[in-house]
Amino acid sequence: MFKLKTLGALVVATLALAPAAKAETWVMASGYPEDSFFTKNIRMFIDEVQEASGGELTIDLRSNGELIKLDAIRRAVQSGQIQLGEIRFGVYGNESPMYTLDSLPNVAGDYDAAWKLMEAQKPWFDKTFGEDGVKVISYAPWPGQGFYTAFPVTDGAQFEGVKLRIYSPATQRMGELLGFEATILPFAEVPQAFSTGLIEALFTSAQTGTDIQAWDYVKHFTYTGSMHNKNGIIVSERALASLSPELQEAIIAAGERATERAWEMSKEAGQETTQKLIDAGMTVTDASPELQAKLADIGAAMIEEWSASASPEEVEVLKAYQAAN
Repeated sequence: MFKLKTLGALVVATLALAPAAKAETWVMASGYPEDSFFTKNIRMFIDEVQEASGGELTIDLRSNGELIKLDAIRRAVQSGQIQLGEIRFGVYGNESPMYTLDSLPNVAGDYDAAWKLMEAQKPWFDKTFGEDGVKVISYAPWPGQGFYTAFPVTDGAQFEGVKLRIYSPATQRMGELLGFEATILPFAEVPQAFSTGLIEALFTSAQTGTDIQAWDYVKHFTYTGSMHNKNGIIVSERALASLSPELQEAIIAAGERATERAWEMSKEAGQETTQKLIDAGMTVTDASPELQAKLADIGAAMIEEWSASASPEEVEVLKAYQAAN
């Protein structure tokens, strides 16, 4: 009996002296500033994951392109350089038409339509990213878009020859059809591009306009709505698989909550940032019926072009969305 008690005491002592499981730290990169609703939502996601991990996992977020530029984040996750990242799908439009489907004017012109489009695209994204060892765990829509110009906009005839910054091949095509000289530039390069005369106008959301303090460069914001492009949170499947099943489930669930939260935060951000533009002295107006009609015609033409360049599988995604919408 004495020997058993002694042995039991030794086992307890050994367990007490054994080192605790080492906490793991993941690095996450994003392209937007801390006061952006995208980053605020990511911070909430991180808090939920870290709490669920019970100290097993810490996530170090490097925002605003501090560590990796936005267009290089997917590759960094795929290669294992970082474990998590925030991407903008439209950046990869040269790889597949699917990435710019939500960039076609009036395809998903409001939040309900944007949600249905996301649901229709999910299986394609799951398959495509999965082939690269990456998983999309959350989606976030941008607020509606508009034109930032130095001049008031009526029917869009004023756009001819103006240097426009856009962010994807689809928005570049839209800009060209409107008469702009359209150039794709990363978010972080916009202020310098204005300063050097590389661009004279923007097509983007009130959120981006606030992030870059667009009032320092232009005076008018003409809201069109038009589209709700998506960002996504992606994770390395190898990194995810290294965690306990319980923590993997917690991360996926936190991503789903982040998606639901993002739709509401985007709506609020659209309203708040539009007011910030006004407060900063910008003139904010809704697009005229003539400009909206022009955008509708361009959108219809671009859907035809998109369908002609897309694979049968991608066209089926569009058809499924149109049926649901």
